[in-house]
Amino acid sequence: MTREDRAEAFSAKASGSRKIIHIDMDAFYASVEQRDNPELRGKPVAVGGSRERGVVAAASYEARRFGVHSAMPSITAKRRCPDLIFVKPRFDTYKAISRQIREIFAEYTPIIEPLSLDEAYLDVTENLKGILSATQIAEEIRARIRAETELTASAGVSYNKFLAKLASDHRKPDGLFVIIPKMGPAFVETLPVRKFHGVGPATAAKMERFGIKTGLDLRAQTLMFLQLHFGKAGSYYYWAARGVDERPVRADRMRKSIGAENTFPADLVAYEAARDALREIVDTVWGYCEDSGLRGRTVTLKVKFANFQQITRSRTGQMQIRTRSELEQLGNALLEPLFPVVKGVRLLGVSLSSLAAAEAEGECELSLPL
Repeated sequence: MTREDRAEAFSAKASGSRKIIHIDMDAFYASVEQRDNPELRGKPVAVGGSRERGVVAAASYEARRFGVHSAMPSITAKRRCPDLIFVKPRFDTYKAISRQIREIFAEYTPIIEPLSLDEAYLDVTENLKGILSATQIAEEIRARIRAETELTASAGVSYNKFLAKLASDHRKPDGLFVIIPKMGPAFVETLPVRKFHGVGPATAAKMERFGIKTGLDLRAQTLMFLQLHFGKAGSYYYWAARGVDERPVRADRMRKSIGAENTFPADLVAYEAARDALREIVDTVWGYCEDSGLRGRTVTLKVKFANFQQITRSRTGQMQIRTRSELEQLGNALLEPLFPVVKGVRLLGVSLSSLAAAEAEGECELSLPL
């Protein structure tokens, strides 16, 4: 039996032993702002950016009807929705609510894999309340979230992570959808490949050049073909097209990076002004480090100029960055060589990667060659 034949046989069995829930808050940042400010309810709201500059971090459903979405330049969003209301983000508030929601999850299972502040996977195959139905658990969690936060969440229930995430998106907002084992392969068949988690615009365009537009088209490809043209991801696409995903829900999943950025009302030309602006960004990043207990070894500086050209500069050391002052020092060391600038600086960002739990004092000394 070939590997492809084994895949078809496995797909038919669909490994129905696991019970996975994907919870996704509905327009989380924007919904929090509308909850806390009644004047924003029912109106198109964009969190982040401004009328002329920056990008949208999140958009309310009222704004999405006009085609406004996250990562869209503010000026484009305003053009699509002239009545769009821009609101400054309050990340401390969002984090506090996220922790509150995660405490609800923890009453049902310790196996929680957060993907961001507003979504997570839960493995409830064996759960703390002894409830046999994963659908019942999802319904209870959604009801608890609504009662305790006055916010809505959508949920997907299935036998693996890939399908649970698809299911949570199927009836948004404030929806619940279940994909049972016998539904899995057929559900994937009709799905546009751009809806597959992990298929971005560039990959979707590449697939379309090969005539791959739907899950059925993807399933028609051999494993060798997909690995040849899409590398390691080819194996994931091959199995996902058959409704198969054996990835476990990882309670110990760690973020890959911690970062923050800021778009300025006026372009920065002098190094001193950029250095002062970087100080506030470092404060935000280090706040994330303190909250999470994580530290990193790789510092990355992101710079976007007035003409929208973007560059990054990084340094990686053998030891963790242990203090805020070390992070600021390293950020400045990456920033200073860029000056004087021909074009003003529109945006600055700082991120930390190569993350791990903070080491105890005395275990390491800063060793980050510049």
